[in-house]
Amino acid sequence: MSWCDARGRSDIGEITENDIADFAVSLRVPDADGRVLGAASAARVIVAVRTFHRFAAREGQTTIDPARHVRPSAIPRRLPKALPYEQIQLLIESTGDGETPEGLRDRALVEFLYGTGTRISEAVGLDVDDVDLDEYTVIVTGKGDKQRILPVGECAAEALSAYLVRGRPTLAPKGRGTARLFLNSRGGPLSRQSAYGVLQQSAARAGLTSHVSPHTLRHSFATHLLERGADVRVVQELLGHASVTTTQIYTMVTVDTLREVYATSHPRAR
Repeated sequence: MSWCDARGRSDIGEITENDIADFAVSLRVPDADGRVLGAASAARVIVAVRTFHRFAAREGQTTIDPARHVRPSAIPRRLPKALPYEQIQLLIESTGDGETPEGLRDRALVEFLYGTGTRISEAVGLDVDDVDLDEYTVIVTGKGDKQRILPVGECAAEALSAYLVRGRPTLAPKGRGTARLFLNSRGGPLSRQSAYGVLQQSAARAGLTSHVSPHTLRHSFATHLLERGADVRVVQELLGHASVTTTQIYTMVTVDTLREVYATSHPRAR
């Protein structure tokens, strides 16, 4: 509204496509203190403006939608941040106290996230019956309620077994009988925020300086598989990506490995 007032636009019907385009440009201009909106934040603002004008046109408040041709600037695609495997090991070793139910849960959660590459929402949404430790598999419900069956590695299976035998039975009676696999200290379902906190605390104990989130483990899972020769379409299925294009971004983070293989294998590389 301040932008419109400064341009002499007192009514929504007076706003033109040029006004909105100029406003979009202004969002990326530093202010007097040198501060500027990030590309993603500026894009969100323009999306909100576009939605507002589309609504106004649909409701008959304006005769046209002046924002329909204005697009937010493309956001540079950032490479996923993956932790080296040595740091993953350190993180896991710094997670959980094996003498407490919460500690057993935390260890199982971190082992599971890295061992399966699941989204945090998928992990905290699991029920006990979704996990089959005899078959080393888990049924995960992902985006769009699409289910997929994932293998569970031996390390993750051992951590889950310890939690299910010695941790969850102590936490469950404190709640209302939920079927969720991962429980909080009151016996209710573990939230995404609490799971995030578990990783933050473990990263701090491990002395890791890089930002660590549940998605960091998912990135690391995919990157480490590809570095060790896994087919990108197999990784796509494991991650639950609808398109292999989404998975292919992980191939860019393995460029160091590609250079190393090239340097040692190609006869004209040296």
